[in-house]
Amino acid sequence: MASESSPKRDPVEPPQSRSPSPGPTESLTLRALVSTKEAGAIIGKAGKNVADLRDQTGVKAGVSKVIPGIHERVLTVTGSVEAVAKAYSLIIEQLVNSNLNNPPVSTPNVHTSIRLLISHDLTELKIKDIQDGSGARIAASEETLPQSTERIVEVQGSPESIGRAIEEIGQCLLEDWEKGLETVLYHPRPQHERHNRRGDGGSSYTGNSGAGRQTKNRTRSKRGSSNSGQPAPTTQNISIPSDMVGCIIGRSGTKITEIRRLSGSKISIAKAPHDDTGERMFTIFGTPEANEKALFLLYNQLESEKERRASREAQQEE
Repeated sequence: MASESSPKRDPVEPPQSRSPSPGPTESLTLRALVSTKEAGAIIGKAGKNVADLRDQTGVKAGVSKVIPGIHERVLTVTGSVEAVAKAYSLIIEQLVNSNLNNPPVSTPNVHTSIRLLISHDLTELKIKDIQDGSGARIAASEETLPQSTERIVEVQGSPESIGRAIEEIGQCLLEDWEKGLETVLYHPRPQHERHNRRGDGGSSYTGNSGAGRQTKNRTRSKRGSSNSGQPAPTTQNISIPSDMVGCIIGRSGTKITEIRRLSGSKISIAKAPHDDTGERMFTIFGTPEANEKALFLLYNQLESEKERRASREAQQEE
């Protein structure tokens, strides 16, 4: 088994779209959940294995950073459908051989599995047809993963059959790429960080691109009840560092428009920082349920931006 390199040297996830498929193109981004031990074998000493994988297949590939107390990491592979399938086949062969005491052997008869992360809206695949065509077995979990719309789709079989199944799954994802636009990505995190966003006050997201934390804001929500018995609209505030505002708004306002649509809340953004911290205030107005969803989507976008910046910094260091 190849030993895992230190967290500082690990190649982290490449920049990724909000969807497992980035749009009506031939490029596919497919993520999988791997153990810390498997991540070490995929990365290799000083990143050699993952670098070789990129050279052999032409994909962009990386593994999410180490999180203390978490024993799972996310593998991300981006490229053409064929290249992504080939990359996963090579990764699986590598994982199989890393668990053998003897020198690497032919793996056609080895039965193994890979846990793909697929959006809840993308799991209604032609599973039977894929199984018949690839020889692999596919099992989709019934529940989505915490704070995401992704679920685990486990593909079982030989590395070759898994590669064939992944290619067919990738084609299905690209054909239905529009369904992936609302995907909320899964990020492994400690249990205590899986916050319940609902609260009496607003929240403040502070820190730089490499770290962030949440604190209670002094501004309190306006609570009440409507005559119809339905929860009355409430107001919540969240402070965002100015250098992170652009990633939430998106080009021509596309991302903030999508968050408003998905949550059902009205979201307004202060044009200037509200104090000497340089943070800008986001005001969220809607039902408690809608506001909670809006906060979740906002924080998810911030976490993805943190990972994107960390990936860029790691690549610059290399």
